[in-house]
Amino acid sequence: METPINIQTTPRRIRQLLNSQFGRFAMVGAAATGFQYLLLILLAELTPLNTVACSALAFTISALFNYLANYYLTFQSDKCHLETLSRFTVTAIIGLCINTLVFYCAELVMPHYLLSQCVATVITLISNFLLHKYWIYK
Repeated sequence: METPINIQTTPRRIRQLLNSQFGRFAMVGAAATGFQYLLLILLAELTPLNTVACSALAFTISALFNYLANYYLTFQSDKCHLETLSRFTVTAIIGLCINTLVFYCAELVMPHYLLSQCVATVITLISNFLLHKYWIYK
């Protein structure tokens, strides 16, 4: 049996989610991912690049937004950008490799490139959060 949604407690639950580090990370990630998907669609539909290259390029471009939003909103880091950006760049390269490899493999069995990107996004999200939390901003 489904639990009914209590309208009065929903805003409190949203506030609790946004107050948690993982909740903010997920929100920033969702915004960056939306931007990445928009770029992927534009590149795949409007350029002659193959979809693997489009996915890699969209990931790379959205990474800058992701860095700045996580620095200021998610982790509220007080470390200098030189230190965090260098670590983020390493993490972004790892994420790019994971995203591209998983996208390539998923595209071999998935009927559409956006489904392949969904699979790549889930795998990359988990690895990125762990790298952000325990290495970049600490």
